[in-house]
Order: sequence, then C-alpha cells, then structure tokens
Amino acid sequence: MDKELKQLKKRALEEFEKIKNNKELEELRVKYVGRNGELTKVLKQLKDLAVEEKPKIGKLANEVKVALAEKLDDLSSQLTKNARGSIVQATDLTLPGASVKTGSLHPNTIIQYELEDVFKSLGFQVLEGPDIESEYYNFEALNIPADHPARDMQDTFWLTSGEVLKTHTSAMQVRAMEKYGAPLKAIFPGRCFRYEATDASHDTTFYQLEGLMIDQDISIANLIAVMKELMKGVFGKEVKVRQRPGYFPFVEPGFELDINCLICGGKGCSVCKQTGWLELLPCGLVHPNVLKAGGLDPAKYSGFAFGLGLTRLVMMKYGIDDIRLLQSGDLRFLKQF
Repeated sequence: MDKELKQLKKRALEEFEKIKNNKELEELRVKYVGRNGELTKVLKQLKDLAVEEKPKIGKLANEVKVALAEKLDDLSSQLTKNARGSIVQATDLTLPGASVKTGSLHPNTIIQYELEDVFKSLGFQVLEGPDIESEYYNFEALNIPADHPARDMQDTFWLTSGEVLKTHTSAMQVRAMEKYGAPLKAIFPGRCFRYEATDASHDTTFYQLEGLMIDQDISIANLIAVMKELMKGVFGKEVKVRQRPGYFPFVEPGFELDINCLICGGKGCSVCKQTGWLELLPCGLVHPNVLKAGGLDPAKYSGFAFGLGLTRLVMMKYGIDDIRLLQSGDLRFLKQF
C-alpha cells in the first residue's frame, strides 16, 4: 500500500498540472479526493492492514491527502486570479461608465412642500394625523353625528375594528385644538380614502391639505386673504377663482372656492366635467360645535378652516388630465418630474 499511495500522489499531481479551468479542477477533485475518489478507496483498506503497518501507512496516507488538498487550493486561487486578469484586460477603461439612475420626488410631494413653505411663511405649523382614524374625530367631533346625512356623502371605508380610513384631513381639526388650544394656525397635509367610482378627476385615494386658523375676531376677510396668498404662492400668478355658498357640517357659513380649469382654460374638459371650473377648496368659519369639541369657548374664539384638494391642485399645476396617473406607479409618468 505504501507504493500504491506514492503512485497515486504522483499520478494526481501530474494531472493537476494540466488543468486549464475550474470545470477540470472540480472533476479531478472528485476523482481523487471526493467521497468515492481514488484516495478514499485506498484509505478504506487501512482496516485490513496488520497492526504494526497501520501507523506508517496512516501517516503516509494523511500526507498524500494534505498534499493533494493544498495543490487543489493553489490551483483554484491561480485560476481565479487569471480570470480576474482577463476581465481587466478585456475592459476598455476609456469607455464612459454606466449612468446612475436617480429617483425624484412625486408630484404630490413637490406641491405639498411648496404649500408648506407658503404657509410656514404665514406663521402656520405643519401637523400630520393618522391614516386610520376613529369615528369620533372623523365624524362626531366635526358636527357629523351618526344619523347625519353627510356621512353618506363620505363613501367611507369602514374597518372591522370600528375605525375608518380617514375620509378627509378635517379629522385633525379637533385633535389640534385639544393639543395646542388657541390661538392656533396649522395645516394638516395627508392622504384620504373614499369608496367611490374612479374617473379622470376621482380616485379611491387622494391627498388633501387642511388649514385651520383660530383666534379672537377671525372673519371671512381673513379667510379670503389667506386663500389669495395661497393661490399666488402655488401658481406664481393671478388665477381666476369663484366663491359660492356650500354646506359642510363643520363650518358655518360654508363656501366652495372653485378654480378656473387650467387644463382646458375654462372651455370644458373631462377633468372639469365640461364646466370650465374645478372644485378646489371647501372652506368656511369653524362651527361653534367643533370649537366646543376642541375645548374652546365659541363666545371667545372664532376661526376658519379649509380643505384643499392637493391632488387636484397637482393636476392643475402640471396639466395632468387623469388623476389615476398619480397612483399608477408608471415610471414613464413619474420620470417626468
């Protein structure tokens, strides 16, 4: 067996010198030192040797095994090194590198940041509320009790817990009053949800920006002044608007501020439903019941609130004629921003 082991070592090392690639290396590794390899077969015969021969042959067998393993490792390292060298040689370092694709802000986010800057310059703070809201803050605290018909107008997503997916950013009004009291100037940007059919100007999820200002002697004049500053800050120019009476349970009196459709220039299109106008900003003076829910005395304090259709404002700003594009995740659309 002494002679057999030495011949096996010599034969294996000679074959190892002829290896050209990793495939051949693996084949020879399996052939000689694999589970059923030639060296393994020889080692299995040790049990049949005489007791006095086992130490000598065992030591030799171990030396052969170590020598073959070291040679295989050296060859593997050399092949890897050669492969890397060939890749470097094949690379033309004068060629331009691959362009790195960078992301960008979503158009909703861009306009939201612009609005936040406008309102911060007017002394408003920016607050955010939860997407999952309690029935109390979403409805009852806003003067919308369980039997109020306005609940049917909300097309609400109800959860099994009894909570709702926030239908409007107005849900933050009473939360803000409870925490900060009065005087108070704050905006609440956020995502809203409505269970309704989708079309060019309606989607099941959209973004609003609620505004709230409370102090002593606040009037409609204060509301109009802030709205004018808002439009000027967003569009950078005078925009044709109209104000008409509107009903919302949490304001009294209530108004609808419409903007002349910038998609069609007021001529009529699918976005404005051929009217030339787009409802943009419900607003009004805060209802006394809402002030009471917020822990404020309506005899001492008054205020105004408005709910800006942030998503619709984005459409007007960028000339987007279908609201569903904003939530589509289509990179061809998003890369434009």
